[in-house]
Amino acid sequence: MHKIEIPADLIAQLTRARGGKLNRYETLVGPKTALVVIDLQNAFMLPGMPVEVPAAREIVPNVNRLAAAVRRVGGKVVWVQMTLVDQREAWSVYFNADSRDAAYDAMIPGSKGYELHAELDVRKEDLIVEKKRYSAFIQRSSDIDAKLRALGIDTVLMTGTLTNVCCESSARDAMMLNYKVAFVSDANAALNDTEHNATLTSIVRVFGDVGSTDEIIARLVPGNVGTA
Repeated sequence: MHKIEIPADLIAQLTRARGGKLNRYETLVGPKTALVVIDLQNAFMLPGMPVEVPAAREIVPNVNRLAAAVRRVGGKVVWVQMTLVDQREAWSVYFNADSRDAAYDAMIPGSKGYELHAELDVRKEDLIVEKKRYSAFIQRSSDIDAKLRALGIDTVLMTGTLTNVCCESSARDAMMLNYKVAFVSDANAALNDTEHNATLTSIVRVFGDVGSTDEIIARLVPGNVGTA
């Protein structure tokens, strides 16, 4: 599990600027909240895969706890799967910059790499969304925005991998589409602590709240309860 380190002086600065509290959203209203789980597919999870993120295996219990908590308060769990199929021309700057063949092959729908990791607690009432860019929320990547708005969702809890790539990109774009964002510090995974904590620092400064699994679950409430 990553060692979480957000600069203490930044926390103090933000707390002063926000009138004595760090969090923007003290209450997370269940029916308006979605747990968004980014890319916890075998391509990122299994040992030896070309885009393996070892720390991603460690966050599975926390993701499952969050999923259970969100369901209990009437929210929605959304499992997001990455694919690069048919994107070589549409996303040519990605494919032309570096060799992407291994990642491409690992995330073809129907392949072992594309599948969600077996230890995830995926339920029939959950949503499964496919995305074609790092961010799930950017145009032409997925239909997650339309699906969440149809459900009355205005808050997203961001989890998954990689912290500093797909998860951060999705969180930033969600906030700019007017969603409240809570980024779960111990339910995201990067390749190292430095990259993980850099994202947490950026998110808490500008794009949303940052909290642990326990802290986020404690802030979930059922029903039509106003946010603080």
